[in-house]
Amino acid sequence: MPASAPTTPNSSGWNFDNSYARLPAMLHEQLEPTPVKEPRMVVFNHALAQSLGLNASALAERAAIFAGNELPEGAEPLAQAYAGHQYGHFTGLGDGRAILLGEQITPTGERYDVQLKGSGPTPFSRRGDGRAALGPMLREYIISEAMHALGIPTTHSLAVVTTGEKVFRQESLPGAVLTRIAASHIRVGTFEWAAAHRDQSALQALADHTLQRHYLALVTAEAPYLALLEAVMERQARLIAQWQCVGFIHGVMNTDNVALSGETIDYGPCAFMDAFDPATVFSSIDRNGRYAYGNQPQIAQWNLARLAEALLPLLHADEKQALELANAAIESFKTTFEGHWLTGMRAKLGLFTEEAGDRALIESLLTWMKEQKADFTNTFRALNPAETAPQEGPAFAAWHAQWQARLKLQPQPANEVLAHMRAHNPAVIPRNHKVEEALAAAMEHSDLSVMQRLLNVLAKPYEDREVQSEFTTPSGLAPGAYQTFCGT
Repeated sequence: MPASAPTTPNSSGWNFDNSYARLPAMLHEQLEPTPVKEPRMVVFNHALAQSLGLNASALAERAAIFAGNELPEGAEPLAQAYAGHQYGHFTGLGDGRAILLGEQITPTGERYDVQLKGSGPTPFSRRGDGRAALGPMLREYIISEAMHALGIPTTHSLAVVTTGEKVFRQESLPGAVLTRIAASHIRVGTFEWAAAHRDQSALQALADHTLQRHYLALVTAEAPYLALLEAVMERQARLIAQWQCVGFIHGVMNTDNVALSGETIDYGPCAFMDAFDPATVFSSIDRNGRYAYGNQPQIAQWNLARLAEALLPLLHADEKQALELANAAIESFKTTFEGHWLTGMRAKLGLFTEEAGDRALIESLLTWMKEQKADFTNTFRALNPAETAPQEGPAFAAWHAQWQARLKLQPQPANEVLAHMRAHNPAVIPRNHKVEEALAAAMEHSDLSVMQRLLNVLAKPYEDREVQSEFTTPSGLAPGAYQTFCGT
């Protein structure tokens, strides 16, 4: 291990207890971040720092901590080992450019990972430089904050610092380090790593650790590891349904990007859909549309099947019975997902009750939206139960009449219906062109005011404000004209 970096005093509020570091050695490699030349704070999340029990005022100017030049007191830095199915192909991975500093215990007793992303090479770098560029780190900051405001489980961004060094991708770019806060960084790929090494003791230790950290009530279950699989499936089904209900496209749903906590993790080539089309893809490397918007539920089920495979030795001593238990759990995903999706879509249409024709009503609207290339977010936001059908043509008028008839089957008055809809249909999302404007201003002119204004608007996505009008207009780009990139 390299010589220890200086530590920061406890007056900063650090309160580490590093349970992951106590797991079997095959699950991680202990090492420290690689110091950078000239760390400078770009953005610091004061509200998040305070919620973690940190002294925000003391840390906001301490760029050296968030670059890895200094270590918080009590940190036990390590790179996590994991595997992953990337676009369907299994490979060994691990933290190639990230260091887990440890687990911060909040004043309320909650535990959160503190990870530096872009902190230098690790044993898992696979010839990579271990660094990150400023643009992708700011993108993660923006989108993770937006997802949190939308009420969708997500990792958070505590800080972004520049390094005073360049990274080389297609061009020379300013380097940066992002501090990511997560309920944990335990992934489907973490279990795949242990299973691939045929180390059942490590696999069981990881499963027990996951139960203790995220599913404590299941520790005493009759079949705790099967209960773990079912609980992870439930959280993923709910999460993907929430993505679908706001038009979010993750872009890289590999198994190493599926967190067992149920949080959205890794904001690489992600984006939000404008015109509704289930085939929408933004990622520059997803040439076959594997991770298109409409495929996300099926991919989630596929990823969970890989978790089930890894857990087989723990599900039952008899391999045949273990397979039967795993298959039954995975086969139930579709029903579970559809239940969450219907709940979310009913809320978007102001439906408080459940009727047999609800799915057909929802799908009819989506079909019209696809045919008309209607904006996903604005279409739902514009619906008002107290108004007659807008002039959108006979097809929409017919749908609107069906929706009005459906609303009459429930007792809630129009004002209550509208309030329910407003709480579930955002007025603003991180429009792709607005995100790009913010990133360009920061990257090309060191102007963070554009990003801050965007963040201020995204912080209250369900409010109608005049200042938001420029943030609700679609980019006008033709489908397929906008691309996102992984940043590695």
